[in-house]
Amino acid sequence: MTSREVLAEELTKARDRTLRLVDFDDAEVRRQYDPLMSPLVWDLAHIGQQEELWLLRGGNPDRPGLLSRQVDQLYDAFVHSRTARVDLPLLPPADARAYCATVRGKVLDALDALPEGHPDAFTFGMVVSHENQHDETMLQALNLRSGAPLLDRGAALPAGRAGLAGTSVEVPAGTFVLGVDPVAEPFSLDNERPAHVADVPAFRIGRVPVTNGEWRAFIDDGGYDQPRWWSEAGWAHRQQAGLTAPLFWNGDGTRTRFGHVEDIPADEPVQHVDFFEAEAYAAWAGARLPTEIEWEKACAWDPAAGVRRRFPWGGAEPTSERANLGGSALRPAPVGAYPGGASAYGAEQMLGDVWEWTTSTLRPWPGFTPMVYEQYSAPFFDGVASGDYRVLRGGSWAVAAGILRPSFRNWDHPIRRQIFSGVRLAWDV
Repeated sequence: MTSREVLAEELTKARDRTLRLVDFDDAEVRRQYDPLMSPLVWDLAHIGQQEELWLLRGGNPDRPGLLSRQVDQLYDAFVHSRTARVDLPLLPPADARAYCATVRGKVLDALDALPEGHPDAFTFGMVVSHENQHDETMLQALNLRSGAPLLDRGAALPAGRAGLAGTSVEVPAGTFVLGVDPVAEPFSLDNERPAHVADVPAFRIGRVPVTNGEWRAFIDDGGYDQPRWWSEAGWAHRQQAGLTAPLFWNGDGTRTRFGHVEDIPADEPVQHVDFFEAEAYAAWAGARLPTEIEWEKACAWDPAAGVRRRFPWGGAEPTSERANLGGSALRPAPVGAYPGGASAYGAEQMLGDVWEWTTSTLRPWPGFTPMVYEQYSAPFFDGVASGDYRVLRGGSWAVAAGILRPSFRNWDHPIRRQIFSGVRLAWDV
């Protein structure tokens, strides 16, 4: 396929997924499930508004669009907090769907008119990534929803392999190529660039993410009750928030997932833990969290060939045999489910399943240059905003395969648990 056809296919796949996530009655999509999250109807229209802004209005908010200026500004994420969006005079669901459809029709016409290799291809890819990221956000909202389930239990996953929980692999000291360049990854975002050489001391990293069974041992050993495992800020938050277990775990050994109450699978990666919990668990386990640079080396570097791999396993595209991505499972896969997805060092499930907390704050790589959307990364860099963010790596089961790379950097406040976040341990050597 041509690059235009690939972009059109990715736009269509993202939109099909979006529409499935808002395929409910009007009252449902207007509802705010939690103050942390927007109502689904806001996300829907925001997706269309950003698509129109970047692909039809050239990124210029002063250029007239399909919406009035008063309505258009309702979907500015920097102006209206998630908590307040439910009270805004938002487009009704039917109007939001119609608006998105109209924008998409015009966008596909514009895409079809572009010559092959046109530089605007990056902007189209950015819009695809934006919509897919909001689809993951909407899944977070749906998971917080109370009431009878709207979604099923998810697609089947491969079986795991026993004996991997708690094991690790060694990553010897040395240099590697951190980050990517536009030639290798034309749709990479500004904070992933440029590629440069980093020197990393030797370390060990978990072969697989920490499991629910391992986390249960932490709880049973009083991990949530002993300040010695927690940082000062973490312990203060644990007390203030009353944390006693991962989000959605119930006191009877079950969990609630998208409205379904079920037993907690011991061999599944733990998810819905915040940075402070992850940090405390690591201390209890005699380990630490990795830095994001350590994480990327363990994921992407091939020491034998002395080159960076496009994915942990090599250059082949992600498949259901290599990683749990795309959202259909609605949960992480058991550890050991993807031996074919291992990195050169032997670390498994580094893409998909759960976002993995690192110790790193979000900082620009040397030579950072903002992309067309200048507010994507720079306002969140350490020392620019509050600095109250930690980087997560690896994606989750909810991330679309087409937008995820070992260089992809996510970030959030250290107290956030509604995200599909988990833990991979690291150790000094």
